[in-house]
Amino acid sequence: MNRCKFICGIGLMICLALLLSGAPRSSGQEPEESAAKLTKRVIGDYGYWSRTQDPSYSAEQIPFSKLTHINHAGVGFDADANLLVLDGFLEPRLIDKAHDSGVKVLLLLGGDFTIFETKPALLDTLVANLHKFILKHGYDGVDIDWEYPSSAQDESTFHILMLKLRTAFSSPYVLSADVPPWEATGYDFPDTKFLVDYYNLMTYDCAGPWTDSAQLNSAIFPDPNNPTSYNCEPGGSVKEAIDIYLHDPLVNVPAHKINIGTPFYGYEYQNVSALWGFCTDCDNTVISQNYGTFFKQRINQHGWRTFYDQYSLVPYMLRTNGKPGFITYDDSFSTFYRVAYAVWSRGLGGSFMWSLDADYDGQSQDLLEAMYNASLPQTK
Repeated sequence: MNRCKFICGIGLMICLALLLSGAPRSSGQEPEESAAKLTKRVIGDYGYWSRTQDPSYSAEQIPFSKLTHINHAGVGFDADANLLVLDGFLEPRLIDKAHDSGVKVLLLLGGDFTIFETKPALLDTLVANLHKFILKHGYDGVDIDWEYPSSAQDESTFHILMLKLRTAFSSPYVLSADVPPWEATGYDFPDTKFLVDYYNLMTYDCAGPWTDSAQLNSAIFPDPNNPTSYNCEPGGSVKEAIDIYLHDPLVNVPAHKINIGTPFYGYEYQNVSALWGFCTDCDNTVISQNYGTFFKQRINQHGWRTFYDQYSLVPYMLRTNGKPGFITYDDSFSTFYRVAYAVWSRGLGGSFMWSLDADYDGQSQDLLEAMYNASLPQTK
């Protein structure tokens, strides 16, 4: 990135920060009116387990007026294609409150989908079980989280799965799929992009215990200093991932069918003292932490100092008390900028996050607020 581009980028960052601080905030008193203001999708991934966390997060804490969709996570399937629904998953209040606010709730389904490659007939069983469950409990569709199809057989299975789901769930039911930020070959984009309503582009987890240096969880723009071992290459930033999905001939998904991902969590490296610093024993010394209950309380306090990477335009923290420590995370500003850049500058259809509860500190949800404000229609 040249100096002019960097300076312009910083200028835009300041403008967006001012917008973030002054953007209209919903009081929560008129959820239906607030939700109607959104012309871009704002999707919240919501895990059922968050109801038992500290602080507890449930339908009572979700600000539905700031969302258009929710992916309800926690259901899988067994080797016979029976749905695995754990005790405590069902939350009728979630469906009721969402629908009262005009928000759709999708069932997020994860698992080892390769089992259907040796037993293809079970795909019909899975789809039938999903259809029965979704109709019974009032869901509005299904989100498929297959991480990650890669072989030719995977690609065929994914296409057949999405075709069967689309046949079973016609409009107005919503069908979506979660996809990685690199050029993935197992999703059969040329054919499945006509079957799904949209793809959720998971532009995060580009750092973690699997990397051998302190890297950035979700860069907005590429940094030339980034080590080649970056987990998400060649889509190691939001810009690069969007470029792949919009312009790579093997993908070439319409912009309105893509939602950009933003993390409400990050990683703490306990034995690293600098960005890109070498990480020893990462498997045991790198810990995933949430923004609301961990990072927020450490921004420029308690022995930590926040910096911004001049290229990636995301924050990170370093310890200032002589002990090693590096944190890659997102704050309100980078969340706002990531979403605004993706949905307005690049024209994507919306955004989503993992996950709603990770932003909650018991009182406020700063990152969701930033995400919502960045998604509001721009005024001329």
